[in-house]
Amino acid sequence: MIVVTRLNESQFAVNPDLIERIHENPDTTLVMVDGAKYIVTESLVEVIELIAEYRARIISLARFMPGDTSGETADRNDQSPQRPLGLVRDAPAHATDMSGSADTTQSGKGGVDGAGLPVQFRPRTT
Repeated sequence: MIVVTRLNESQFAVNPDLIERIHENPDTTLVMVDGAKYIVTESLVEVIELIAEYRARIISLARFMPGDTSGETADRNDQSPQRPLGLVRDAPAHATDMSGSADTTQSGKGGVDGAGLPVQFRPRTT
């Protein structure tokens, strides 16, 4: 959540993921995805900076969360860095025929690069 200020100097928090657009003419107006509008004293640039700081904080918190909850006992003094997670597309599950063209019959989606198929999360190997 980011904290912004109404014109009457009262502060409130808003979820930046629900902001559809921001107008500044002359007052800064936050237009939410549900159509609600909030007029705030912060400038357009300040609101954008608040959103960027919020998202950076979320990514930072997610990066340093404890990863292994398998229940194994380990030395808690050993703070080895955890492997980062990233989007890695698995090898296509469909086979190729003798001509080398890909089988795209799987739900009518897919293709050579697997476009349209869900992406699975797994640790990077490099």
